[in-house]
Amino acid sequence: MLIDSHCHLDALEFNQEQDTIVKEALDHGVEKIIVPAVNRKSFDDVINLRKKFPNCFYALGFHPMFINDMKDDDLDTLQSYLKTYEPIALGEIGLDFFVTKDNKLLQEEIFVAQLKLASAFDLPVIMHVRQAVDDVLKNLRRYPVRGGIAHAFNGSMQQAEAFIELGFKLGFGGAMTYSRATHIQFLAKTLPIESIVLETDAPDIPPSWLGHGRRNAPHELHQIATFFAELRDMNLDSVIEVSHQNTLDALPKIVQLCTSSKNLH
Repeated sequence: MLIDSHCHLDALEFNQEQDTIVKEALDHGVEKIIVPAVNRKSFDDVINLRKKFPNCFYALGFHPMFINDMKDDDLDTLQSYLKTYEPIALGEIGLDFFVTKDNKLLQEEIFVAQLKLASAFDLPVIMHVRQAVDDVLKNLRRYPVRGGIAHAFNGSMQQAEAFIELGFKLGFGGAMTYSRATHIQFLAKTLPIESIVLETDAPDIPPSWLGHGRRNAPHELHQIATFFAELRDMNLDSVIEVSHQNTLDALPKIVQLCTSSKNLH
């Protein structure tokens, strides 16, 4: 079954509708949902989602667009949470030079600190790389981690190959479904199938059949996978199987948690 490799199920846009949203996702063949935190407040929110929905898995980290609100002890708090809880990755971390470059140095400082934590805890990273791909790659080479996912990828083929060489998968979702998204479609069609994971980024990046400004949801991943299968001229079942395995390869702690959960019952 499908894994939504990036979904902000804790977002305000879902406003206590998570029961319905998770059920609808399962009804559409979306078996697992990865929920990355974005700031300190969301740490507890994503952990609580895991407690409520065993098919949800969380990552912990500070999103670059939220770092101006960080407190001095927030990185210490993250380290404490990594010791105490069971995130499958550090995330959502990274750089964003689309919204602002004014805090570029601070973004890099927080990104590097989180890469060091990922290395110390032997965790993969789920990364935001918007208009900052070269800078992200530069820091990954300086501070290597055990791979992960470059989410909502829209870089060049050369940059894609650099991520793959460093052990990363690349996330594709609703953005590729728009007719004008020829570059993203080229990447999704051309890159090695073993390097691609599927995502919604719900409630953001709605696919073309919803339209801009509409709330995205994890159940849309099935139609996104259908679009991707047609783009690559592949059988849908094969796409689901390969993208499922790719996500587990990128985030192997999912398998460990599922195995330990089965052993408890």
